[in-house]
Amino acid sequence: MKSSQNVTYIQAIQGFSRLIRWQNLAIIVFTQYFTRFFLIGGKDLSFSYLLEIITESKLFYISLATVLIAASGYIINDYYDVKIDLVNKPDRVVIGRYIKRRWALVINQFFNGSGIFFGLLVSRKVALVNLFAVFCLWLYSNQLKRLAFWGNLMVAILTGFSLLVLAVYYPGHQREVWIYAIFSFFITLIREIIKDMEDVKGDEKHGCRTLPIIWGIARTKLLVYVLIASFIFTLFILATQLPNDRVSYIFLLMMLPLGYVTYKLVYADKPKDFAFLSNACKRIMVLGVLSMIFV
Repeated sequence: MKSSQNVTYIQAIQGFSRLIRWQNLAIIVFTQYFTRFFLIGGKDLSFSYLLEIITESKLFYISLATVLIAASGYIINDYYDVKIDLVNKPDRVVIGRYIKRRWALVINQFFNGSGIFFGLLVSRKVALVNLFAVFCLWLYSNQLKRLAFWGNLMVAILTGFSLLVLAVYYPGHQREVWIYAIFSFFITLIREIIKDMEDVKGDEKHGCRTLPIIWGIARTKLLVYVLIASFIFTLFILATQLPNDRVSYIFLLMMLPLGYVTYKLVYADKPKDFAFLSNACKRIMVLGVLSMIFV
């Protein structure tokens, strides 16, 4: 593996961008601003109101804090998973190759502290939510990730929290925010289990006890089928609770890509197959966020 002492600044920046999953962070910002504008903001769609929300300092602090804590979570996760990733994704390893291990820890702590600080600038409640998220991310990376299902569940809960933190500060329209948080929870839980099936080789080599290792791929697929069926049933229930018929129809239409994921999962047996399904779940999440436009 290339030493972190032999890389250029450009390579280090590119590696750092990959380490913090900048695309995922962009989705977080996109989701939170969409939630504020379309779910919490009411029906005013004027340019002046859009500008007001974009320049709103408290929303900026909430989003920045969420991004910093999420980035720190990715860093500490990769810090603990270097040996596993050298087996599963050797070309994607950053820590030790582009960034020294001790600098990864320093950046992780700085991001965590900054996330809690920016949360405190909004309110004590938001700061407490952020502190809880920091603890959960550490617990996930250090312990739960290697345990069957619990790590998947923790990531799904924290994904839902990235929306619910807005409900902590903005009291209005909590029902709609909860609906989309539940949507995010389910699709993330499904995606995390699929990712475990993708990474089973390296996880098994380094002692992880994920569902595919304990149960095998076939039985884990059965659980995912149950989760997808539960998700589809939940979408149907949520669609009846949404205030706008158009959004209800969009939620129901999302059953089609979920059906496609189920079909592809039946025949998936290689890491690239599970990687494709993981990306498909991410696209379904983005489609869900876009449906906020019609609320």
